[in-house]
Amino acid sequence: MNWIAAADGPLSEDDFLKRLLITGAAGGLGRAMRSRLAGFAETLRLSDIVDLGTAGPNEELVVCDLADADAVMKLVEGCDGILHLGGVSVEDKFSKILNANLLGLYNLYEAARAHGQPRILFASSNHVVGFYRQDEHIDVKAPMKPDGLYGVSKCFGEALARMYFEKFGQETALVRIGSCFEKPINHRMLSGWMSHDDFVSLIGCVFRTPMLGCPIIWGISDNDSKWWDNSHASYLGWKPKDNAERYRAELEASIPRPEPTSALAVYQGGMFTQDPIFAED
Repeated sequence: MNWIAAADGPLSEDDFLKRLLITGAAGGLGRAMRSRLAGFAETLRLSDIVDLGTAGPNEELVVCDLADADAVMKLVEGCDGILHLGGVSVEDKFSKILNANLLGLYNLYEAARAHGQPRILFASSNHVVGFYRQDEHIDVKAPMKPDGLYGVSKCFGEALARMYFEKFGQETALVRIGSCFEKPINHRMLSGWMSHDDFVSLIGCVFRTPMLGCPIIWGISDNDSKWWDNSHASYLGWKPKDNAERYRAELEASIPRPEPTSALAVYQGGMFTQDPIFAED
């Protein structure tokens, strides 16, 4: 299999994936990756549950509900890499999280198992450990402390990926994204932010490394303020270059600091720790 070359190095013909599937391509992060990953594969297969606009020169657009097993089976066929950003990305009703984040992920892994086990980068979340305090520094051995049903769904996703690795050898990078925006937009993100460029370079490392396994990777830039230790994943060769600290002065000038007792200042998961269990209709 041909893996993506390092994002900051030259690309040769042998470095390209043949077809990279990006689920959740209509979301904020999906849109950012759509343009940045255009040269990473001969074909980008972009999927979401909503319209994706007009296809670019090397794009295939597929509207697909992840809860539809037959549709997902067809979606994965012919792909040799999967960037899985799809699903519900915030706290919501359990029925919505169930279909998109649990059933949908199971369908994706079954489809991958049926189609040669393309390597997967699974967008997990910091919300699997959201109830750790911001004055705690943890590594991947720390027990999960999800801060809501969304966080629980990502715990399920990590466990599902681990089972498929142990039972079938399906390789997955479990990337616990803190926040991935153009720049941090609140004080909490000064610790958990990952730039778009650093995410692109991580994607390159995940699909380039000869042996991936099923590692948990903290999705953060090289921020001065960190809650998470990524030293276990050094074998990937990923060296994030951006630092949220460059935005601290801008944030201090434009956004008041949260009260010391606020969830935004106490917990790594921020306000997700305060979300209710949303009632079904």
